Amino acid sequence: MSVSVLGSSRLPGDISGLLQVASLLSLLLLLLKAAQLYLRRQWLLRALQQFPCPPSHWLFGHSREFPKDQELQRILKWVEKFPSACPHWLWGSHARLRLYDPDYMKVILGRSDPKADSSYRFLAPWIGYGLLLLNGQKWFQHRRLLTPAFHYDILKPYVGLMADSVRVMLDKWEELASQDSPLEVFQHVSLLTLDIIMKCGFSHQGSFQLDRPSDPVEEGSAAGGRRAGEGQEEEALGLPGHPPLAQRGAPGLPALPALRDGLHFRDHLDQMPYTTMCIKEALRLYPPVTGVARELSKPVTFPDGRSLPKGVIVILSIYGLHHNPKVWPNPETFDPSRFAPGSLPHSHAFLPFSGGSRNCIGKQFAMNELKVAMALTLLRFELLPDLTKVPIPAAHIVLKSKNGIHLHLRKLPNTYGDQHGL
Repeated sequence: MSVSVLGSSRLPGDISGLLQVASLLSLLLLLLKAAQLYLRRQWLLRALQQFPCPPSHWLFGHSREFPKDQELQRILKWVEKFPSACPHWLWGSHARLRLYDPDYMKVILGRSDPKADSSYRFLAPWIGYGLLLLNGQKWFQHRRLLTPAFHYDILKPYVGLMADSVRVMLDKWEELASQDSPLEVFQHVSLLTLDIIMKCGFSHQGSFQLDRPSDPVEEGSAAGGRRAGEGQEEEALGLPGHPPLAQRGAPGLPALPALRDGLHFRDHLDQMPYTTMCIKEALRLYPPVTGVARELSKPVTFPDGRSLPKGVIVILSIYGLHHNPKVWPNPETFDPSRFAPGSLPHSHAFLPFSGGSRNCIGKQFAMNELKVAMALTLLRFELLPDLTKVPIPAAHIVLKSKNGIHLHLRKLPNTYGDQHGL
């Protein structure tokens, strides 16, 4: 009995001792983690010291410079101020180097660095580990298996299915257009596709000027573009001095009777040079994915002599590259002539589908979709923007509009009978 009493009397002391030990261990772990973060920050500071950047807070990084939903504005500002690349501090010991120079892009895309897991792992529960998220040998095996399915000849029969899907969308538009009110098409078409359709469909005197996203009142508000091209296509495409393209027929299809005669539209996808130029210019202004991430598996030295050690995460800022004034003069101006044959300023100046061995496997499929959607839309509608609700681009997983996409539509006479064109 006495032993039991003595044992119980020691219990509070034992608990107190355990709590003290636990507190000490927690403190040691906290100090160890703090030391790791400090050493990581010092390592990053040394690794990125050759690359200037705006002042950053030791804890909050650059997050206070721009709100979270203004990433595109930050990119445009840094592209003008810092040559080739700029560190972006997320917080105390986490930084990425943003690249927006074609020579830098070429170096990284020519390597086999894995995708940065920290930048992509949140996608895994949504899309699983497929071609987008895999690395190494497993990615190579998947890519090799899937590549034949995206061969140009394999994709041709899908053009008819694409056209059917576009017509479903256009039929819905026609119903809404009959109500004579602005059409909100946010749920029906992406910002990129609509931007391409609108830019290629409008043709007025002068240049199409896009202001920075920080000034959304003017962005995309003009309704035309400086047209480039030659021969029959100039006449058919509605260049300055000609009626708008949307009032004349299928964009970029030489010898428009091809549609009237019922020939297969899919056989003409290669014969739409000016349409392709317009699509590429819209892809330059609004790339579907604004950037991709890589974690360096070995050190790298860039053409200007600056270098990075293994382990640094780099962001290939496609949006920054496409809006870099040192690569694209007057980058906010819509000018399809930039993509005239032989006009590309650098092999890696235009990367809407990324580049290198990990480029988008579906890029030809996407280009076919865009050509079909644009041609069929402009056969049926004249499009005008709603200047009171101009789309404001925002960087999410893909480029989106913060405020939806609003249009005025006018039904055109069915001159060419697009139902026989595919």
